[in-house]
Amino acid sequence: MVATILFAIVTLALYVVHPYLNLLVIRKVFGIALFLELFYLIGAYMAEWPFPTPAIIMQILTVVSLGVALGVIFSKIWPLPIKKGIERIIRTFLLVIPALGIGVGLQILLQGQSATQAIYLMFALSAWLGSGHFVKRQEQST
Repeated sequence: MVATILFAIVTLALYVVHPYLNLLVIRKVFGIALFLELFYLIGAYMAEWPFPTPAIIMQILTVVSLGVALGVIFSKIWPLPIKKGIERIIRTFLLVIPALGIGVGLQILLQGQSATQAIYLMFALSAWLGSGHFVKRQEQST
């Protein structure tokens, strides 16, 4: 629980300080977190998963916030191209594979050996969904 509170404070400070993490990004974070919390709530009733406690809800919100922040910062460095193609595929792999590794680290730090939620997948999904924040502008040809 101490690690969860520490990560929540760091995440809150990141969102206050960083100029790219505006209200639109916060709205995206709450939307993704709400979807994931509903997913685990439905799973608790239908598949007998552990019921999401307030600590789990806080972990989900923190992990989604960190993942979306990673995706938004990545999209500022390498904006989403307008046209579909190989650049989008390479961009996605270069974001999602490290995000899965970071997510595994977060999973171990937040839930230890007895993990009840797929924190690493939440982090990678959030990073991927957040990476569409900045779109590359099309160059005008004359």
